Amino acid sequence: MLDLLHRTYAPFVVTVLAMLFTPERPTVAVADAHAEIDDTLDQLRAAGYGDEDNQPLPAGNARDLCRQWVYAGWLVRQVSDNDIEVYRLSAHGVGALEVAGRVGGARTRVSESRVRTLLDAIERLAQDADPDVMARIARLEVEIRQRQQELARLEQGGTVDAVDDEQLLEAAENVLHLARELPADFARVAESIKVMQRDVVAELRQDVRPTGEVLREYLARGQQIMDTTPEGRAFAGALRLIGDPAQIDDLWSQLHTVLRHRFTDLLPELQRRELTEIARRIEQGVNEVLTAQRQASHVITTQVRNHDPLRDRQVDELLRDVMSGFHKWVPNSRRSATVDPLRRLPVADVGHLRQTMSDVRPPQPPAPLREWDEAEDVPDADTRAWGGPRYAELRAHLAAFADDAERVDVAAAFRAAPEELQRPVDLLGLLEIAHDSGMTDTAEVTVVEAVRPDQTRRRFAFGGVSVTNLATSPVPASADGSDDDE
Repeated sequence: MLDLLHRTYAPFVVTVLAMLFTPERPTVAVADAHAEIDDTLDQLRAAGYGDEDNQPLPAGNARDLCRQWVYAGWLVRQVSDNDIEVYRLSAHGVGALEVAGRVGGARTRVSESRVRTLLDAIERLAQDADPDVMARIARLEVEIRQRQQELARLEQGGTVDAVDDEQLLEAAENVLHLARELPADFARVAESIKVMQRDVVAELRQDVRPTGEVLREYLARGQQIMDTTPEGRAFAGALRLIGDPAQIDDLWSQLHTVLRHRFTDLLPELQRRELTEIARRIEQGVNEVLTAQRQASHVITTQVRNHDPLRDRQVDELLRDVMSGFHKWVPNSRRSATVDPLRRLPVADVGHLRQTMSDVRPPQPPAPLREWDEAEDVPDADTRAWGGPRYAELRAHLAAFADDAERVDVAAAFRAAPEELQRPVDLLGLLEIAHDSGMTDTAEVTVVEAVRPDQTRRRFAFGGVSVTNLATSPVPASADGSDDDE
């Protein structure tokens, strides 16, 4: 952080980073960042900046500058959840911007609000450190009496003591001073988790212990990663206070109450915006830390599952052999010497390999079917009940149901059919017979109930259909039931 603030081009770097990264945009796509920085450089150079005596600018384009800032530890380049490469500020970069913001903004003052915050913190510290039960009871009784007296005064028509705008302004500045420290703290917690992840993975890759032992140890560390660093333990304690959605909702409502007061008109526009964004910045910080925790646990778990110490050791030995061969070959070689490429990898010298992977035994025919014994009992279940439509029976039923009528309603005929002809397939067969015999659609929707062979029932809805009496119409060849395939 100090290296960033002490550089020759610190004003340019700090300004550009503050323009790129805002509370509403904590991460920026790599392509967008390069385009915006190049545009800023062009505008500054066109305005006359960049000379030795007029705010010198760094050399190179935006890609080179971002690469330098990543190497210096001010930016972090990573892949987002949408598989897009993005930049985000590191904890050092966030700290540098906070320092620059405090220096360039309103100077904090020793005010009543800041002193009260300090005294309240000391009082709470003393109460938490004092294990005396009687002393705690006495303090609670005094506080209860004070609250009851204040409540009685207000119920009797008392008024709320008004606080002048100057004191409210001092309190708001104190809140902003405290809130400016949060983004850097959250970033440090997230980066400490990432450092822990890299350390665990590095140790895992160098490990030669049994896989089961490594799995138990490192999965436990991955699950308890928030408890293994001082920053993680501190954040876990803070998360119990601010991680509750109800607490965040209360914070939003309290900030809106403050912003509706007239004293906020005395605040500069930048400070009013900072006051509005406090709750959002807290939410973003919590989400950043929790995301880093989930990613670390996922990476460690994946590495443990896919880790093979023996394979890694073989790869390391192979690389060492290659480097040793280079060390022997390079001193005796010339720059213009021809190097014969390795056309193919060496093959192990084995006597003979099998030329076929099939079974050496000759193929055998399948086992013959068992002969049917007529003495065996024939199953009682009528397997034909699960077959296709019974066209002959359906035509006979339709003709009998029609009697002397010229036209027959298909739905009424189906409802009047015996139960063995009320299967879903029989409904389809009846509609098929009606289609072949010249059916007429009606405007109403008809609902019928079909019965399956297992006595389960299904309801079907279709457009009303009437058909000509089959007694006076010819029988199509496709519907007489004579075709075995039908």
